Amino acid sequence: MRRVVVTGLGAITPVGNDVDEFWNGLISGKCGIDEITLFDTTNFKVKLAGEVKNFNVEDHFDRREAKRLDRFSHFALVAARELMKDSSLDINSIDQTRFGVAVSSGIGGLQTIENNAQTLFEKGPDRISPMYIPMAINNMAAGNIAIEVGAKGESFCMTTACASATHTIGECFRIIKHGYQDVMIAGGTEASITPTGIAGFTNIKALSQQQDKTRASIPFDKERSGFVMGEGAGILLLEELEHAKKRGAKIYAEIVGYGATSDAYHITSPAPDGEGGARAMINAMKDAGVNPEDVTYINAHGTATPLNDKYETMAVKTAFGEASKKVMVSSTKGHTGHLLGAAGGVEAVACIKAIETGIVPPTIGYKVKDEECDLDIVPNVARKADVKYAMSNSLGFGGHNSSILFKKYEE
Repeated sequence: MRRVVVTGLGAITPVGNDVDEFWNGLISGKCGIDEITLFDTTNFKVKLAGEVKNFNVEDHFDRREAKRLDRFSHFALVAARELMKDSSLDINSIDQTRFGVAVSSGIGGLQTIENNAQTLFEKGPDRISPMYIPMAINNMAAGNIAIEVGAKGESFCMTTACASATHTIGECFRIIKHGYQDVMIAGGTEASITPTGIAGFTNIKALSQQQDKTRASIPFDKERSGFVMGEGAGILLLEELEHAKKRGAKIYAEIVGYGATSDAYHITSPAPDGEGGARAMINAMKDAGVNPEDVTYINAHGTATPLNDKYETMAVKTAFGEASKKVMVSSTKGHTGHLLGAAGGVEAVACIKAIETGIVPPTIGYKVKDEECDLDIVPNVARKADVKYAMSNSLGFGGHNSSILFKKYEE
């Protein structure tokens, strides 16, 4: 099978609007959670979210283009532009038909849907924007990126709730590995900090109603009470190794394993004991041909919901056995909140930067030990370590589980 490497990164997050700022925010313990400014929360129980800060759309798009794109597509395109610049990929020197784009979203253009629903109720059907559908549908982040960069290969959007971006990266790994494409832009984007987004997740009892931003998103802490909504995008350039070497690309890391499973249990709750998540991790390690003790770091799904963190801890113990006592397991959702369909994208970037820099990002906001979450969660302070293998986990509503495994690149 062909080897697949990462040759470009792009990110826009609540703790930084590019990869370097994002990474520095993680390792310095920066919290990107604050009061919601995108809409009036007067009548809402939830007041906090992880918004992207200092993002002026007109710095990136002309006024007409900005109005024809939803916020989730804004984020995707900005991250993709960073990635293309970072990768130094010359579109004119490659086979564009073997260059694809797969960028996921859990919900897509939710603000556009809300705006047009309000127009329908107040002004009638003839006033609905002709751009409503192209702005709202989930696949348009991938479609808009493909159009902008000239990628004529496979282009699609996987939607598996909070597992979407990790599923997408894993499937793109397989597409290149098995020879269908040479290069893929892969990741996720999300912009669901909207009235119906916050109200919907509040009423399903998923969101924390904590008012103190330092105690709102607290993965693995005994006082955790739910996740905090985040937004942004995280995108990778995946490339067949020989293709990358031929053009002299910088290689950040190699992607070597992918596992995906279904709980077949419940629409929102993980399976008891984290059985499905454990199988995803085991399958990723089998795919890579590595043993549990080889893995240095796991970027956990770690949402700070009572059930997720308990069952994910159990899943790691099942998948890693005795090695679970030594592997470092942190959640970066204390920094960013939960980016839903984009979470696995920004967390994949975190894994790759951990490999590149030899620094493991911490789980911030941690104060109260939970005996049921007794892994080494790298509490509050980043840690220096030689990271050879890093795993990223994502577990989505509907019982979707996905794990991807990155390796330090070696000839």
